Amino acid sequence: MKITNIFRSFFNSEKAGGLVLIICTIASLLLANSSMGESYIAFWNQQLNGHSYVHWINDGLMAIFFLLIGLELEREVYIGELSTLKDALFPGIAALGGVLFPAAIYMAFNFGTAYQSGAGIPMATDIAFAIGVLSLLGNRVPATLKVFLTALAVIDDLCAILVIAIFYTSEISWLYLAIAAFIFLAMLVMNRLKIYRLLPYIICGVALWYCLLHSGVHATIAGVLTAFAIPFSNGSEKSISHKLQHWLHKPVAFIIVPIFALANTAIYIAPGWVEGLFTSVGLGIIIGLVAGKPLGILLFTLIAVMVGLCKLPQGLHWKHIAGAGLLAGIGFTMSIFVTLLAFNDATVINTAKISIIIASIIAAIIGLTVLKFILRKQLPDDET
Repeated sequence: MKITNIFRSFFNSEKAGGLVLIICTIASLLLANSSMGESYIAFWNQQLNGHSYVHWINDGLMAIFFLLIGLELEREVYIGELSTLKDALFPGIAALGGVLFPAAIYMAFNFGTAYQSGAGIPMATDIAFAIGVLSLLGNRVPATLKVFLTALAVIDDLCAILVIAIFYTSEISWLYLAIAAFIFLAMLVMNRLKIYRLLPYIICGVALWYCLLHSGVHATIAGVLTAFAIPFSNGSEKSISHKLQHWLHKPVAFIIVPIFALANTAIYIAPGWVEGLFTSVGLGIIIGLVAGKPLGILLFTLIAVMVGLCKLPQGLHWKHIAGAGLLAGIGFTMSIFVTLLAFNDATVINTAKISIIIASIIAAIIGLTVLKFILRKQLPDDET
């Protein structure tokens, strides 16, 4: 199959970004547990204008990450793997299974407890991490499998964004929310009027972020809303949507997400951390990501194909879907992000973060091993 230049660029960028993300995570964990650990952790908790560096990164820099996610979703909806109902159904149903099963498993361990708010933690797939691991298999990976995993992860992220917007909101300030709605409406009007200059949208996007920050709805949602307000046009290289997406890829992959990883994996692994993995939170996250993801993806798509809702993508077999489902258990960035919204207790947050890291490592190793076995006799794909 042929892959568009924009998808090839996206895949290559995410692939490299995933490898950088892995390196930053390992480095941060080592530093946090070295002789420099106390000062390293204290650095990220320093205050700037009343908020810690971690807070600015998670509520500020990550809005740019969500802007890129929104632009990628917009591209997929208009001209990509989600542009027709036929193309979108299979990864869409896979993503639905990959969201509901992990959440159900987590709730089975935590329903009725103070920790049930963490149900959103094992829902999402880390695009950069998953594609970075997939890239280790080289050019034996079918192009259709790359596209499927990417589309699955993108829809996963959309589901996670909706969950954040609906369930992880604090007390609502209706005045700020109304102003935010007015700004977003103004951006949509600019889109309809075919205003193709980027600056007005960026200015409005910053204002939207500020209002959402004070409204109670998580501010990073401003990134997604801004992305969908920016004119897509025909998606050509001259469109402002394409230009912004192309410009953001490297800063997000090589600066913003690695900084997020460094700041949020500055975790002191205290004695007894293994016991934390066997708490309801730890088990819910680990089993949700490692087992819930592949089971949900495989079961939902099997049923959908059996009843005739969609077809298995050309060139793929169920063993490929199972392997991709395992890699989808790499939650990392979005899972850690939801953790910070779900819990306030530092001990619980650390337990959740360690569980996410352990689960993502297990999912990566098993997924990589299974796919390597599946693809061992496959000829290299010349189209990748």
